[in-house]
Amino acid sequence: MSILIKNGQIVTAAETYIADIYVEGERIVAIGEDLNYDAEKIIDATGKLVFPGGIDPHVHLDMPFMGTYSSDDYETGTRAALHGGTTMVIDFILQTQGDTLHNALKTWQQKSQGKAIGDYSYHMAVTDFNDNVAKEVVQMIEEEGISSFKTFMAYKGALMIDDGQMVQLMKVVKKHGGLVTVHATNGDMIDSLIAKNKALGNLSPLYHYLSQPEVTEAEASARFSDMLHYTGCPGYIVHMTCEGALNAVRIATQRNQKVFVETCTQYLMLDASLYEKDFEGAKWVMSPPLREKKDQAALWSGINQGLVQVVGTDHCPFMWEQKKMGKGDFSKIPNGHPAIEHRMELLFSEGVHKGKISLTKYVEVSSTNAAKIFGMYPRKGTIAIGSDADIVIFDPKKEHIISVETHHMNCDYSAYEGQKVTGKTETVLLRGQVAIENEECKLNAGNGQFIPRGKTSITVI
Repeated sequence: MSILIKNGQIVTAAETYIADIYVEGERIVAIGEDLNYDAEKIIDATGKLVFPGGIDPHVHLDMPFMGTYSSDDYETGTRAALHGGTTMVIDFILQTQGDTLHNALKTWQQKSQGKAIGDYSYHMAVTDFNDNVAKEVVQMIEEEGISSFKTFMAYKGALMIDDGQMVQLMKVVKKHGGLVTVHATNGDMIDSLIAKNKALGNLSPLYHYLSQPEVTEAEASARFSDMLHYTGCPGYIVHMTCEGALNAVRIATQRNQKVFVETCTQYLMLDASLYEKDFEGAKWVMSPPLREKKDQAALWSGINQGLVQVVGTDHCPFMWEQKKMGKGDFSKIPNGHPAIEHRMELLFSEGVHKGKISLTKYVEVSSTNAAKIFGMYPRKGTIAIGSDADIVIFDPKKEHIISVETHHMNCDYSAYEGQKVTGKTETVLLRGQVAIENEECKLNAGNGQFIPRGKTSITVI
């Protein structure tokens, strides 16, 4: 199919200008003023913003956790993402301790193939590192197009690896051009605080937050940065929440070190006061937890200072009945919240509309940087000739209210219920196909493609 987008304000991470875009098949073929192509479909984007499809590099779809599964699968999750302007996600494969990476890959392929509507890729979570797994890491990079490896510094006995395993993994990943990402919190400190609070009868959701103080994240972020510095491996801290952790990365720059950082929309907009709403606070139980107002200010500054490169979601929704598994014991509340659909609109409304970030910075942190860091640029993450025609046409002035009544995520509550937002995703193209139009999804399950990714380095930005 051929599509001509006319008179839109094109926004990339580098510049913004008024022009037309001609799409043929899956790719962008031409960009310029007053393009004269005989297209099958013409879209008038006058007065609208036109930017590359969003990339959310941190989602958990159909993920096993605490005896249940996250409530969005690849079909519902990627459909909701498309409605919000996110055309690609990167999910996390979880290796079962004692099992192989290849078996974990097969499990996630069964979850995604024939179900995804939007495009997707995988991070491989290494939870049991040994010599055999080291060989599989190389195969994932060289043969499977999976070049990022998630590690956990918490969840002992299930997901956590120790520092010795971390360093050995980093050495292998560095040698073969991959990237190590991390959930950076001090698991031993957190476990001891959880046990202490439970012994004292402190069981409400507030104590989920109080059992993970800022120091647990700041210490782990600094330790991870030190291990990266020792090994020379590229590294990426997921879902950073607080000033202390950001300062750990800031200090690392003083030795000329680059550590990539991701934060999430909830940490930029919500704060820990929500945990004081009795058990309703379970809606926002996630790890790391929401923090304080001063941490929001630090993260927005970090984006503008270039210390924070990516804004994702850590989308991991559960139905309210699932959250009730932890009624009477905060440690049994499934961690996560619904966010995949609203990332682009919330970030625009809170960031661009309120003057906290520029339009070009918005595109950088919502799409381009993720494409660069995770080995997909310039196929993904930009509007350029030859790139995939993943395009969002966005009305920057339209106001709307977020609600469970109108969202498309498979979750029976909204973490942003009643939030008034300025800026609305209007039309979305995915590889040259109309994905969202008139608030309807035009694509079906199985349309989404797995996107193999290239290698990375610390010089991608």
